[in-house]
Amino acid sequence: MQEKQQWSSKLGFILASAGSAIGLGAIWKLPYVTGMSGGGAFILLFIIFSLLVGFPLLLGEFVIGRSTGKEAISAYKAIAPGTKWHWIGYLGVFTCFLLLSFYSVIGGWIILYLFKTITGTLSGNYEAMFGSTVSDPVTVVIFQGLFMIITVAVVARGVQAGIERVSKIMMPALFVLFIILIVRSLTLDNAMAGVEFFLKPDFTSLTSEGILYALGQSFFSLSVGVSVMVTYSSYLSKKESLLQPAISVVVMNLFIAILAGLAIFPAVFSLGFEPAAGPGLLFIVLPSVFDQIILGKLFLILFLALFLFATLTSAFSMLEIVVAATTSKREKGRGAMSWIVGAAIFAVGIPSALSFSTLSDITFFGKSIFDSADFLVSNILMPIGALLISIFVSYKMKKDLLKHELIQGSKGLTAVFTVWHLLMRYIVPVVIIVVFLDSLDII
Repeated sequence: MQEKQQWSSKLGFILASAGSAIGLGAIWKLPYVTGMSGGGAFILLFIIFSLLVGFPLLLGEFVIGRSTGKEAISAYKAIAPGTKWHWIGYLGVFTCFLLLSFYSVIGGWIILYLFKTITGTLSGNYEAMFGSTVSDPVTVVIFQGLFMIITVAVVARGVQAGIERVSKIMMPALFVLFIILIVRSLTLDNAMAGVEFFLKPDFTSLTSEGILYALGQSFFSLSVGVSVMVTYSSYLSKKESLLQPAISVVVMNLFIAILAGLAIFPAVFSLGFEPAAGPGLLFIVLPSVFDQIILGKLFLILFLALFLFATLTSAFSMLEIVVAATTSKREKGRGAMSWIVGAAIFAVGIPSALSFSTLSDITFFGKSIFDSADFLVSNILMPIGALLISIFVSYKMKKDLLKHELIQGSKGLTAVFTVWHLLMRYIVPVVIIVVFLDSLDII
């Protein structure tokens, strides 16, 4: 019988969950998607979706995982044996596999930028440098592989010795460096134009696709809809409250998202960049900002290192759900399976890495391989997964079990449970369906 892994503390669980949620979702993807979707109106919708849809779903995944103490696939089997509901777990595992395949590409870019900064080769025209960097097929694949090696090495060590220990160091340090960056960014010339773009809603530039992106981003940023949090919460003690960690994760995620925007967009407008620059926005703007700071190279090295840490904490969760699902009955094989799964994800991600160079001519519905994988995960698979989870929790799970798990370790949460259950049963599914159908021009 395998020994069940657990977080050593509630703080460790919160930081690991927040690390999974924050990562590239808040720091890399949110700024460039915001820039492409009109700024403040997108951010407002993102916050609304995070609170009314993402937060209830996060609690739902926590309840599924902690009530069963099992990873994604086995958790659904335990609650609804003899049914097909466990396919939600399989969908989550597949989505995380695909997500990490292109996510690791950006992780490789970060390591490459860190290497170039340390060696003094990152300088000059950063926009041209980013283009030449991602279009070098051999280099990007090598650094994508290096990112996966680091990810696998941590996950293979387990929950406490690997994921939790690293997250406790990485996440607090990220906050400190963000504050330093924001102070400098806000003191640049014309910085307030960027703040206004980021925070002032302008719904005239918001499209139905932008609304779907905001919904997808709320899932992406909180790691919901893919059952990652089912697996993570399965390692949480029965004595701990679920509500406090869920609130902490959402608040930290929204806080980092705002910090990222305040660091990026004032600099974008001050330095004359285009806010709709796309996936390379962060890699072009940040080095330019640090050029304006005393000891800027040192701070850029530190920030890239922490950016890498945040990226890794998300990668840990994506790999963990796949490894946990494949080793649920044989924990002793965890190390070897981590490397096997990691190698498979790396191989699947190579076309995404090459979509900026040798495979740039291959497109699907006008999108590159990289962008197609991103769209499929964030705007189709995650919303479908989130919809199925909301239906499963509110209609398939017994109400008494839900209430017991939610209020356990806390007092006076009956009213909170009632509101949460109503949101999961009626509001969350309807919002997901309406936004999804609208994006497809069906309604």
